This record gives sequence, structure tokens and C-alpha cells, in this order.
Amino acid sequence: MTQHTENKNTSSGKTLLDCMVSPQAAGERADRFIAAALAGDAISRGKIQRAISDGQLLIDNTVCTSPKTKLKSGQHIVFSMEAPAACVSPEEGELEVLYRDAHMLVINKPAGLTVHPAPSCPEGTLVHRLLHHFPELEAQEGFRPGIVHRIDKDTSGLLLIALTEKARLALSDAFAGRRIHKEYLALVKGIPEGDSGEIDAPVGRHPTHKTRMAVVRGGREALSTWRVLLADPHGGGGTGWTLVAVRIHTGRTHQIRVHMQHTGHPLWGDALYGGMPGREELQTTPALAQTATRQMLHAWKISFDHPVTGAPMQFTLPPPADFGTLIRDLGSRCQRVVITGMPGCGKSAVLGLLRDRGIPVWSADACVASLYAAGGDAWHGLRGRFGDRFVPDESSPVDKQALLKAMQTDAAIRREVEDIVHPAVRHNLEQFWLAHTGAALAVAEIPLFLETGWKKEADVLVGIFTPMHMRQQRLREKRGWTDATIASMDAWQWPEADKMRACGMILDNSGPEAELPRKTAALAAQLAVLRMHRLDRLEARARTLWTVPPGGRK
Repeated sequence: MTQHTENKNTSSGKTLLDCMVSPQAAGERADRFIAAALAGDAISRGKIQRAISDGQLLIDNTVCTSPKTKLKSGQHIVFSMEAPAACVSPEEGELEVLYRDAHMLVINKPAGLTVHPAPSCPEGTLVHRLLHHFPELEAQEGFRPGIVHRIDKDTSGLLLIALTEKARLALSDAFAGRRIHKEYLALVKGIPEGDSGEIDAPVGRHPTHKTRMAVVRGGREALSTWRVLLADPHGGGGTGWTLVAVRIHTGRTHQIRVHMQHTGHPLWGDALYGGMPGREELQTTPALAQTATRQMLHAWKISFDHPVTGAPMQFTLPPPADFGTLIRDLGSRCQRVVITGMPGCGKSAVLGLLRDRGIPVWSADACVASLYAAGGDAWHGLRGRFGDRFVPDESSPVDKQALLKAMQTDAAIRREVEDIVHPAVRHNLEQFWLAHTGAALAVAEIPLFLETGWKKEADVLVGIFTPMHMRQQRLREKRGWTDATIASMDAWQWPEADKMRACGMILDNSGPEAELPRKTAALAAQLAVLRMHRLDRLEARARTLWTVPPGGRK
């Protein structure tokens, strides 16, 4: 076999083989080929096989993880192997041990700590700390003493460590046989469809970005199942977010991150797979820049049989504080407040006072007026349905008096008009909320809010109450309404008592008009407190989902 072989030690402690496959070596298994080429280095074929399985072999610049791969003439082979275990020196560092016996450990790996040495991280890993705290690990062969599975550097959570070779072999066999069950918490962008789901999609090296994995044809089998724990469709700068529990049934590199991205819901903070906050999200929720700084993934549950005794073991570990903090930040969206009430109660006056305080406001009545203007959406709809009955000519607005009279005398016409106008009003309202996602508070005045069934459009519903005799007097004096008109308009709405009962807050406008500014200021203060309480409840609710019950095992 004629080939060019170069063996050398790099600064990261790797042994390299860089050569071309000769015609004589065509058809040879990759591990046998490399073992023969490196025979003078006294490296066992078992170590070479492990290095290949760990992704240390490139064939024509593509990662190969199968030692049995048959080589072809002319292929370019680059093989690297990490430094031997003897080069790993114990290092001091904190280590949170959740369980320990003579055979194994269960630890809490913090985010930001690499599990074992690699060319890109030869020092400062979990293995270095383990050797400091548990010197008996030096008896295990290999560069990764005690390590039977891994989680990514920026993933936090539960990790099993074997203290003896017997335990290591048993745990490795259990992982290979899928007898160890792992579940993760993940904060993802958007709202997945349904309450749970399964992702059965093969994972392999990305065809063009070699540092990434992807769902690819010909990749290794990968199966994940997920269930929704908590979701907010309006949070996260308007894109929504979901807390999901993900169980992995296979152990592929970056499996959860790749699978969730594949569904269109990457993990928040995942720079590699598209989960970092975008410009619009940062504009609406600036705090995300400080809290979404790593992929929000935490290994929170693991169950298995003890590697020596066979006893069933189960551990649950709440995520670090950044999970709760990010959930609070993601929930820091605009508080959508709707003001409603009977005709003449003072809704418009309250809305104007809130606007004067710098709060974004929107009025359904003003919206309808714009829709009735010449060329407006409702103008086109009414002209198309009723001809010139309510729209005299192409340059005139809707004749509101004629339209109101027809609606009062004919219920069928009223329903048709509502079918034309209400969808356009709701679309306009949705655009208003969207335009103010970065505000702490935005307020919409909608007289028929409850009657239209739009309850999902509000976080807080405020009712303005004014006694009937006061409302009637205002409507007669300020709007010139007759008793018949007042009765007709009241009849189109819920009974006042029912309407007020449906509201979360009530502003009593039964006093002198001079008191309304003070009452409106008090309402604004209450809404601010309510928003903070909502965020507190959101964070608390999330924490109850992952809190270990009394008597439960950590």
C-alpha cells in the first residue's frame, strides 16, 4: 500500500493521519486502514474505533462515524485522536453532587461547562473537576473517565457519572439499549400545533455547515416526543413562546435543538439553530438580550436501573434561575386593556384621559367612522350589498342616520351590517395591538366588546359604570338622543348588570365629572400593578411545573 502518512502532535494534543487512499487499500475498513497506518504509534484499534465514533475521522472533508466504512481509492483521509487520559490533570472547581454511592454519581451540570476535553477545549471541563473530587476515576481507561453520556456545553441539568469500570460498562450498555429515559425542559419560539407530538426525523451532519447537525436523508434514526407545559401566544415580542417537556428516545448530537428547529420552533437563545431574539423582538422586549444568552434546554428528569444493584432510580432537577427569568421577560408584553360599558357611561372621556397620560389608545367608534368614509372598507361593503341606499354617491360617506334608522327598524339589516363592519373593526384592532407590542400598556374602547365575542382580544376588561338616569341625561343633552334611540341602543347590548359582572375591573363614574381625572389616574396605577402581578403569577406558575414535590427525589 503506497500512501503518504504524517503523524504529529498538535497544540491540542491530537495525533493526526493525513493521507490519500491508494488503489491497493480500496475496500479496506476505515478502522483497519488507520490502525495499519499508525502501527508504529502503538494505538489500539479499539481506541481508533472510539475516536471514529466520536467524529474524529474526515473522509473527503465529511465526518465519518462508522469504523466499518469501506474506503475507496483516491479518498482523502484525515484522522485525529484526542490526547490520552494521562494528559488530563485534576482541576479544582465546584461540583454539585445530587447522589453518590460506591459505583456512580448523579450531578447537576451547570450551563457553560463542557463535559469532557476536546481539541477546542483541552482544559477546564467537567472531567477535570471530576478527577479532582474523585481521584479513583484515574483507574478508568480513556480520555473521558466516568462519562457515559453527554449534554451540550450550554445545556444544564442531570448527568450520570460512573465511578467504576463495571458501572461504566453497565450504564453504557443501558444507554445503547435505550433503557435509560431522559426528559428535558425547553423554551421554544412560537406555539407548536397541539398539546403534544412526536418528531421522527433522521439527524446527521448538515450538508454545508459542518459545525451543525440537521434533519437529513440518510441521517441516523432520531425520535423525540414533546408535550406543552405552558404557552403564551402573545409573548416574546409578539412571536409567542412555549415551555415544553421533551423526551428523547435516541441520543443524537443536538437532537432536541435540531428537532425543534425542524418543527419551526427553535429553542430560545440557540445561536446555532435560529433561536436568538430578532431585532423586532429586542425592540419590544429589550431584556431578552440579557436573558436569552444560551439555548434554553435543561435535562430535568432521568430514570434508570442502578448499574450494579438493579434498583430503580429516578431523579428530577428544577432548571436554573435563568429559565424563570426568561419566562418573565418573555411575558413582559403589552398589556391589552379593553374599556366597555353602556352608551353614555363615559368611556370616551376615560379613553381621552388615558391618552393624555401617554398611553396608546384606540376607539372602535373612531374606527367605524373611518370605515364609513368614502372609499373605506365598510363603505365598499355597504355599497356592494345595498347599492346607493346608504351611500348616495361615490364621493359621499355612509349616511349614518339612514343606516341607523334601518338597523333600528329591521333586525335582518342590522345583522348584515354587523357582518360587514365587525370583521373590519377587529382587523383594525389587531393591527393596533401589533403596533404597540413594545408598550407596557395599550387601551381600546369597544362598546360591543362582549356582544361580539372577542374576549380573547383583552388581557384586562374594564367596565365603566354610570347609573341609568345619569347616562340618559348625558345622551339627551350632549348627543341629542331621544328616549326611543336610547332604548334601542341599550337593547343591542347585554344588560348592564351582566356586562359589569363580566369585567375584571370597574370604574364607578357615578360622581361629578370633575372626579373622573382622579379616578382615571387611579385606574392607570391599578393596571400597572396588575401587570406586575401577572408577571409574578406567570413566573410562579412555571416554577410550580418543575418543583420537586415534598418527599420527591432530587
